[in-house]
Amino acid sequence: MIDPHAPAPPHAAPPWCPPVRLPVRPATGRLLVLAGVFVCAACGLVYELELVALASYLMGDSVTQASVVLSVMVFAMGVGSLAAKRLRRLAAAGFGAVEVVLALVGGCSAPALYAAFAWTGGWGGPWAGAPRCLLVAFSLTIGLLIGAEVPLLMELIQRIRRQDAGGAVADLFAADYVGALLGGLAFPFLLLPHLGQLTSALLTGAVNVVAGGALVLGLFRRDLTPRARRLLLAAGLVVLALLASAAALAGDFERAARHAVYGPDVRVALRGAGHEVVLTGGTRGRPLGLFLDGRPHADGRDARRRQEALVHPAMNGPHARVLLLGGGDGLAAREVLRFPGVRRVDVVDPDPVLVRLARRDPALARLNGHALDDPRVHTVVADVFGRLRRTPPAAYDVIVADLPDPGLTASTKLYAQEFYGLARRGLARDGRLVVYAGPVTAHPRVFWTVEATIRAAGLRTAPYRVTAPHRVAARAPGGLGRAGPGRAGAPRDWGFVLAARARPEPRLDPHGPRPRTLTPAALAADVAAAARTRVPGLRPSTLIHPRYGP
Repeated sequence: MIDPHAPAPPHAAPPWCPPVRLPVRPATGRLLVLAGVFVCAACGLVYELELVALASYLMGDSVTQASVVLSVMVFAMGVGSLAAKRLRRLAAAGFGAVEVVLALVGGCSAPALYAAFAWTGGWGGPWAGAPRCLLVAFSLTIGLLIGAEVPLLMELIQRIRRQDAGGAVADLFAADYVGALLGGLAFPFLLLPHLGQLTSALLTGAVNVVAGGALVLGLFRRDLTPRARRLLLAAGLVVLALLASAAALAGDFERAARHAVYGPDVRVALRGAGHEVVLTGGTRGRPLGLFLDGRPHADGRDARRRQEALVHPAMNGPHARVLLLGGGDGLAAREVLRFPGVRRVDVVDPDPVLVRLARRDPALARLNGHALDDPRVHTVVADVFGRLRRTPPAAYDVIVADLPDPGLTASTKLYAQEFYGLARRGLARDGRLVVYAGPVTAHPRVFWTVEATIRAAGLRTAPYRVTAPHRVAARAPGGLGRAGPGRAGAPRDWGFVLAARARPEPRLDPHGPRPRTLTPAALAADVAAAARTRVPGLRPSTLIHPRYGP
């Protein structure tokens, strides 16, 4: 006699999910469902990586952005899995609807975030929080939809042929994880370098809706009512049409957004070694602007003053052998070559695009005085840290580190104690090191952390700053923005740290042929101004314990 209160055996189907009628054999049906899981998992991971990459590019500090995106998405996936329990009775229709919405939201996430950044004033003005709020909203929505996929797919695969829960979960997760592997590798090595961020997201959305639609309307069409089939087909075609139209207009959209960020004078925009290189102006009397990942790197009106402040103090001493870390734009090399007695200048920059522009772009080459074509200059495209590790002891009289801001996560290792220890080893006994350490007024803690880190590496320091008379008219991460009401401009100053191995402390006394923008008196005033911003008690930054932040 069967006990009516006994639990159902593990292979029994609940009363609301009878076996589905398939157009293929059950074994083939299971294989097709697992293929759908594979494709959907790949698309889901591409959405995650796309949000992390775009947020890091627009906001900087990739560790923070990755933590926000991934933590919000994982939380939302759990909520989505719980919410999907209500759709189990209509698993096929529910999964089709989830895929249509996920394709639309995920595919449009990158264009929407870029548009919010470009047309809401970046991180300044009354809409400063709009891009960040949008990032969290997309992470939450995409996470909810991805989380809803697995329970619905589990329900569908069990309707084809009932099996023990452990075996079904193992099959489903195996396909899911392998698909995630494919998506994780395809994004950095295929999609991003060849299609860019916007088109990659749109293409991923198209693949997502096609895969989900083919699975539901092809394999489980008999599990849907005629009205449900028509609605899902129409919705899928509309989403495909929207994504295709957006992909066709991606070039025009990117140009319009770029003009909104940099102004109407954008002349060159290229992808370099992991970042975007943009040149503005430089023709018809308009000043040249050089931007790396949206951040002002050089302004034709201020480049001379900035590079003199960087190079001249370090050249007050032996300077026959000079190493420029960064400096692929050729501007620091131009200043170095103005000093008599320079025999060799080694320029190490990881970005071949920037180096090529410095040689071939007429405006940039004119600004740097064609310095990279000088026979004394030897340019190497290589990782800066790795190149410094291979530098022989006491190989250089002067080392100039003109690198991206230390607050950027990708640059943190180039401002670590280990990095400065390698630089100290590469300096001659009377050699000097000078480091660009970011804006002093805007980020004093970052600046003085750089100074403390250099001292911890065994070097004697002389920190100073130089004011920027002009402001770059472009919005950029970290509080930079187009000059105008409610929008912040470029940093008001540049901070530098001069360091030396031997006693006494290095002196700031720039001497060179025809000094144009700097005088000892002006530098003395800038040293005093920087000293007033000192943040005491800061600890050095290391590779294991980076201490830079916004």
